[in-house]
Amino acid sequence: MRIALLLAASVATSACVHTNAAILDPTAKYAKTCPEAVIVYTTPDKVPGEYREIALLNSTGETGWTSEQGMVNSQRKKAADVGASGLVLGGINEPNAGTKIIGAVLGTGTERKGKAVAIWLLADSLRVTHVCDSVAAAKT
Repeated sequence: MRIALLLAASVATSACVHTNAAILDPTAKYAKTCPEAVIVYTTPDKVPGEYREIALLNSTGETGWTSEQGMVNSQRKKAADVGASGLVLGGINEPNAGTKIIGAVLGTGTERKGKAVAIWLLADSLRVTHVCDSVAAAKT
């Protein structure tokens, strides 16, 4: 029973995040990758090597039902959908305490918002293929 509750809570915190992507160059086509191959970087200067920016990602989620990890996971999944091998975080904005209290009193909730840039590292094809192939093999 306890495991079922933990699993339900885990699904709820990640399922309540919505991430959309604004493709930067619609003429460039990238093959989908897998979320496990998308490496998260906290700043652009931590990206090892040249890269191309693929899409701007915007995420939102109810603060009571999401976590920062859930938001990053949602961004990682959307980045893989657009063919990225990396993700540069742009920050996660939390509503202030007063806004959370008002949202709780009124029953409207408050939203956590996050931004990131999905990127393709130019020298990353082999690593991404290896990771995604390993993930696919483990699922079968």
